[in-house]
Amino acid sequence: MTATLTPPAAGPAASARAGAVPRRRTRLFALPEVRWAAAATALFLLPLPLQLAGAPAWIWGPLYALSYATGGWEPGWEGLKALKDRTLDVDLLMVVAALGAASIGQVMDGALLIVIFATSGALEALATARTADSVRGLLDLAPATATRIAADGTEQTVPVTELAVGDTVLVRPGESVGADGLVLDGASEVDQASITGEPLPAAKEPGDEVFAGTLNGTGALRVRVERDASDSVIARIVRLVEEASETKAPTQLFIEKVEQRYSLGMVAATLAVFGVPLAFGEAFSEALLRAMTFMIVASPCAVVLATMPPLLSAIANAGRHGVLVKSAVAMERLGQIDAVALDKTGTLTEGTPRVVDVRPLREHGLDKADLLTLAAAAEHPSEHPLARAVVDAARERGLDLPTAEDFTSSPGIGVRAVVGGRTVEVGAPARLLAEAEAEAEAEAESKVEVEVEAEVEAESKVEGEVGGEAKCAADAKADGGADAEGVVSALVRELEEAGRTAVLVVVDGTPAGVLGIADRLRPDAAATVAALTVLTGTAPTLLTGDNPRAAAHLAAEAGVEDVRAGLLPQDKVGAVRELEGAGYRVMVVGDGVNDAPALAAAHIGVAMGRAGSDLALETADAVIVRDELAAVPATVALSRRARELVVQNLVIAGVFIAGLVVWDLAGTLPLPLGVAGHEGSTVLVGLNGLRLLRDSAWKRAAEGTG
Repeated sequence: MTATLTPPAAGPAASARAGAVPRRRTRLFALPEVRWAAAATALFLLPLPLQLAGAPAWIWGPLYALSYATGGWEPGWEGLKALKDRTLDVDLLMVVAALGAASIGQVMDGALLIVIFATSGALEALATARTADSVRGLLDLAPATATRIAADGTEQTVPVTELAVGDTVLVRPGESVGADGLVLDGASEVDQASITGEPLPAAKEPGDEVFAGTLNGTGALRVRVERDASDSVIARIVRLVEEASETKAPTQLFIEKVEQRYSLGMVAATLAVFGVPLAFGEAFSEALLRAMTFMIVASPCAVVLATMPPLLSAIANAGRHGVLVKSAVAMERLGQIDAVALDKTGTLTEGTPRVVDVRPLREHGLDKADLLTLAAAAEHPSEHPLARAVVDAARERGLDLPTAEDFTSSPGIGVRAVVGGRTVEVGAPARLLAEAEAEAEAEAESKVEVEVEAEVEAESKVEGEVGGEAKCAADAKADGGADAEGVVSALVRELEEAGRTAVLVVVDGTPAGVLGIADRLRPDAAATVAALTVLTGTAPTLLTGDNPRAAAHLAAEAGVEDVRAGLLPQDKVGAVRELEGAGYRVMVVGDGVNDAPALAAAHIGVAMGRAGSDLALETADAVIVRDELAAVPATVALSRRARELVVQNLVIAGVFIAGLVVWDLAGTLPLPLGVAGHEGSTVLVGLNGLRLLRDSAWKRAAEGTG
């Protein structure tokens, strides 16, 4: 769910308004895994052309040896430590297989295996570090200091960590709220999209709750601290993300689920192939050659390639179509989901408020263009998101905006300006109607007083009649104002029931019309919901921090029936865990800071990339870079196709391995033929997996979800 409501201005306030987390990114080569993997790759690429060109082994051999050392020492060391704990790590098995290949002359094959595993470890370390960066950076949403009001009324600037429950703090216009608390005094509008995901700032008055890290609007607030900094909503989001990441089931590819048994079986079999013939009198060199041949043909190279090429090809294909899937594990998991939870603002919707209704009152005589022109001209100097929506609507319609004079803004009420000699007010209907009613009553009372004075001072009947006419005119205007108020109230209710935010336009003290503002549904939202329902067999659930009325209206448009509104971040996590407790593998699609804990807790998390917060982008397993919602079901379908190819490749690899192993054990498998068969199966499963690189694979996946 997005927190970006307006184009950000410069400075820290703009950053907070956008809900962006300041970047504390770990440098790529600050990670030792990345440095060792890069060195191993370079030392592999240097001798490769020399070997292929027929250069002497003494030239390229040492470079390959260095590649083995740089890329293999760390997984080898970790494997030895695991062996100490009586666990056979597949990385150690790969290092042994690589050394075994080198011992019988297959130096390049072994080096390639080392490079693959070193690169995989580096990517995993980088992903872990970047996620940790974003979690730590989330704390920067809350300001470092706050203005505390002492008992004697003096103001003190103190670190937020020193604030205690019961303290009173002053939040000036444009500042971030320093602590969770209740408003004691003042009125303003607070952008709290980073916490609740609401697309529009929330009006705050005495008694309302505010959250640390949210951005205050144009009014000043006095807030009583209700929670310690360590227990604020922002701090709890950090803990939720960390806990969800730690408790999430270990990410394993399909083949890794049997790695222990396969590894132990292969080691035991290799020793048996070497030891048993040796015990029965076979020559040492022949027994060793048979055992090394067995290790080569039984090594899981083809099995590893059976798994990786389809998934990596699917990742590459999705990337070309605007979907960044961060790992093969994530691509595999996408195809396993059977339930989907969708965020609202910025995911199903565009995340930006827009004018969708212009309703002039016929009694005032303005048409839609005139009403929108006056409202936009009055709102033009304002930085409020609703004001930006009104101005943008006027510009989209090509309306010329006159210059506004005497502009004033009242927090929680609206704006007032003089446009073309007419006084224009734009703001909250209830507040403006109350002001208009009070002004009408005051004017009526004033005219009655004039009438009384006229009657007392009148010297003729004509003068008395004039006074009576004044009273009638005042009464008529008051009655007309009451009728107009009733029409406006009915119109406001109609718009709000349709999920709009109503904005009243008053011209020269008389209601002139109402604007309806809403966050627009993405054009492909309904089709995406339908496609996900077909793919998973379960209708998606809507999880949002927005109000229930707006959520229900949008859900009806998108075709979602299960709506859960008014949720804080921990509530979204609870909803995900509830679905998982019912036996579902849940995919969460969101884009905001408040979605990050749910993204981390889900079986798979997908973030909308264009307006997504840094934390959501780093926490998610996949990112929809172009914000094309229809890419979500297409990627799920592509993942399922990749899983099908993985199964095909495992069958192919298993048949080759079994055939070559039986040949080696039952007869005499020539080493060159064994290597050829092993490499042939590896190439075959690799090419089969690469079929998903074709654009037609994405097209079929997208069409299959429609």
